[in-house]
Amino acid sequence: MNYTITENITDKRRPENAHLRHKIDVMMNDGGLFIEKNLMHLNILNYKYDAKEAVEELSLEKEIVLQLIEDYVIQILKSKITFYKYIHELKKDLLDGKTLDYTEIRNLAHKNLGVVRNLRIKDAEILLEAIMVAEDLDYLRLCVKALEISATKLNPLCAYETLNLIAVKNSL
Repeated sequence: MNYTITENITDKRRPENAHLRHKIDVMMNDGGLFIEKNLMHLNILNYKYDAKEAVEELSLEKEIVLQLIEDYVIQILKSKITFYKYIHELKKDLLDGKTLDYTEIRNLAHKNLGVVRNLRIKDAEILLEAIMVAEDLDYLRLCVKALEISATKLNPLCAYETLNLIAVKNSL
């Protein structure tokens, strides 16, 4: 079946997608307040990403960097599910009186850290470094949420499409 660009745009505005659009809007509007309230000490509140730095330092065309940013947004939104899963497992271990092993969450943070360093995304770098050393499970959740906010702000449309795809996949 062939779709025109107009049909694809209209399709994204379907009523059943309203909750995702609302979630993105809330993250865009209230993300700064969340960071100010919970993570002010990381000094990332007023950070604005500029692809120009990555373009110049990596000697890549802007379009390539923007595509890499999209890939990063997708990666982080998928990784957040895994981060939360690991945090949940750690909370369960804590309740069961087991020794907490942060290896998996730190490995996932390290994997994503390489990408943000290459793309020069400073707020995400600070958040991932915090995740790599934190041992407070509530603080880890706050950092993961802030990482999601950061990624969403980089490309809201890509975030929306990714969250929509994740929701569809989870419904199958």
